[in-house]
Amino acid sequence: MAKRQLARRKRVLVTGGAGFLGSFLCERLLSLDHEVVCVDNFFTGTRDNIAQMFGNHRFEILRHDVTFPLYVEVDEIYNLACPASPIHYQHDPVQTTKTSVHGAINMLGLAKRTGARILQASTSEIYGDPEVHPQREDYWGRVNPIGPRSCYDEGKRCAETLFFDYRRQHQLPIKVARIFNTYGPRMQPDDGRVVSNFILQALRDEPITIYGDGRQTRSFCFVDDLIDGLIALMDTPDDFAGPVNLGNPVEFTMLELARNVIDLTGSASTLDYRPLPQDDPRQRQPDITLAREKLGWEPSVPLKDGLARTIEYFRDLIEAGLIPA
Repeated sequence: MAKRQLARRKRVLVTGGAGFLGSFLCERLLSLDHEVVCVDNFFTGTRDNIAQMFGNHRFEILRHDVTFPLYVEVDEIYNLACPASPIHYQHDPVQTTKTSVHGAINMLGLAKRTGARILQASTSEIYGDPEVHPQREDYWGRVNPIGPRSCYDEGKRCAETLFFDYRRQHQLPIKVARIFNTYGPRMQPDDGRVVSNFILQALRDEPITIYGDGRQTRSFCFVDDLIDGLIALMDTPDDFAGPVNLGNPVEFTMLELARNVIDLTGSASTLDYRPLPQDDPRQRQPDITLAREKLGWEPSVPLKDGLARTIEYFRDLIEAGLIPA
């Protein structure tokens, strides 16, 4: 039995491994008996997210920026490194583009040298403000190439181009996941994403900020479900590269989300309406037919259950004095 377990064990690199998604992925990979090399520059990731893994002898952490080459020996690479919230990726838009593009080049080069299978964490943002609803993987998108969100959207689009060119030119075994809105514990309190914003405003009984009329929609996937999808995609045969949508096909308006959060927190918050930001998409919903067919995957955690777990996480942070009440 020990020999069979050893034969299945892989050495897996996770870039952005101390971030929201990356830390959960590292934990899951360790639970599957793999060795994990966590790489992060700690711009948005934190040591708190991965502290519970420090004592595991199969877990290694490297402080490194993926815009520079990395020389390690690995079997698989999950490339998750890049700020994913508008507040963070717009803070230094040039560096955001470099992280997506140079990071992809460096990780693809590493995969080519080591023969590793590599997965790119792409995004639903590559669809921009879509004219097709819901979005299928064969939709090319409607992205503003020069707007304030472009550093993230176009950086991820270019990363996808690089991945498929490496596949065509070097026969590299690649996987591309287009991740839709994901939420859960370990989201950063200051990341500006709608779920964390609403929860913290509700826990503080502050007005909940609604941009526009609140009728724009998003599809929210709990982090555990998303990690299941990433691992299922990595485990598909080499002849399937994607891209594949990973997200929850159940659509909610911002008003519905706000009301759910208020109900679950028992908050006295009211709604504060403000102008819609530039290039903010009005609809975003994945068609996950391909994920169902190729991965046997679909989300299973209902929104209220996931929100309750996320609310508990932020409430604990407030009670511990780690974030302001």
